[in-house]
Order: sequence, then C-alpha cells, then structure tokens
Amino acid sequence: MDPIGFSAAALMAVAQLGGTEAALAAPEVNAIDFSLAAMFLRATTVVQIVMIMLVAASFWSWAVIFEKVLLFGRLMGKSSKFEDLFWSGQPLDELFDRVGERPHTPIERVFTAGMTEWRRSLRQEGGLIPGTQARVDRAMNVAIAREAEETNKRLSYLATVGSVSPFVGLFGTVWGIKHAFESIAVQQNTNLAVVAPGIAEALLATALGLLAAIPAVVAYNRFSSDAERLTGGLENFADEFSTILGRQIDRQSGEK
Repeated sequence: MDPIGFSAAALMAVAQLGGTEAALAAPEVNAIDFSLAAMFLRATTVVQIVMIMLVAASFWSWAVIFEKVLLFGRLMGKSSKFEDLFWSGQPLDELFDRVGERPHTPIERVFTAGMTEWRRSLRQEGGLIPGTQARVDRAMNVAIAREAEETNKRLSYLATVGSVSPFVGLFGTVWGIKHAFESIAVQQNTNLAVVAPGIAEALLATALGLLAAIPAVVAYNRFSSDAERLTGGLENFADEFSTILGRQIDRQSGEK
C-alpha cells in the first residue's frame, strides 16, 4: 500500500474518532442545567446557606426601601402644608388647638411640644413662670431628637447589608471554587464539564452579594440625606418658633 495513502487514511480515522468523542462529550456538557434553581440545588450546603442569607437580606432591604420612600414622601408633603399654615398669620393658639391633639408629622410634634410647654408656663393671672424660654427650647430639642431617631430607624440595617453582603458573597465564591478544585482532584479530570458547575455556583454567590449590596448602599445614602434635611428643617423651624415666643415673652415682661 502506498505510504502516503496509508497516512492519509490513518489521519482520517483519527479525525473521525476525535469527532465521535467530541460528539459524545458534547451531550454531557450540554446536559448540565445552569438555571438558578439547578445551580442552587447543586451547590454545597455552605454555599446554599450563603445564598439564602443574601436573598433574605436583599428582600428585607427592599422592604425597608419601600417603607422609607413612602415615609419621606408623606412627611415632606405634610410638613410643607403645616409650614404654610404656620406662616399664614393664624393665631398660634388656634393652630395648636387644631393639630395639638393628634400631630401627624415631625414638625407638628415639635410645634406641639413647644406650645404645650408654653401653656404649662402660663400663670392664672396671665404672666409667665421664669425660665419659660429655656424650657420651651428644651422641649422642642427633645422632640427633634426623638423625630431624628425615628426617621433614621432601620437605616443602619441598610448600611450593614451594603457593607457586609459583598464579603458574604465572596465567602460563598471562595467556598464554591474550593469545591470545584476538590472535584478536579477526586475525578482527576480537568474537563470543563467537571469545573464549570462549581465555578458557576461560586459566581452566583458573588452576584447575589452585589445584588443585595448595591441597592442597600444607594438607598442608605439617599435616605440619610433626606433624614438630615428633615432634621435640619425641624431645627430651623424650632429656632424661628423660639424667636416668636421670645418676642412674646419680652413683650409681656415689658408690660409689667
């Protein structure tokens, strides 16, 4: 037989054999399910716990985000309406009688705290107990501190999720990669079909960590800014209200 013809036939046989092996290996690779549910079920127990923690943290973060969006939107609108009433020239006693029993917004509660202390300082003959100005200011400052604490509630949770979730996801990634290398060592095979599932699970843990962290960080920065602006508005209102009461106190002292 011609050597050249024999070599060509041998090469063709090898190529056919390689094609047959590739065809047999392709179904094995393609048969692996890379859906989110399948990757979760294939993951080790540690990585599954990490994924569940990150999904739960993300779910609760979004619940806090929606709550704060509704809260700040409602407070900003109602506070503006109350300030319009306050500066409309309506007597403060009438305004207090109108909102004092059921104050709904932080600015109304600060106003109620100041007016309540003011009325408690009035004597029966019409005068004021000494130190009224200081007590009114203190009552409003306490109300402002209470409102600031209320508006900042659960923001620390968003900060914690935003800072910790990437590292929790990274831990799941490291553990998933460790599992992938262990599979290589056990099977003594570096085929992509052996490595791919573990790497995919590891990357899924990283993605879940970022999915939980990014919205939490953005929301924390936004709501912290809104809370500071709301608290600053309350402090400005308290200063203006204290000035009005101070003029009233000086007027009554001058009449004496």
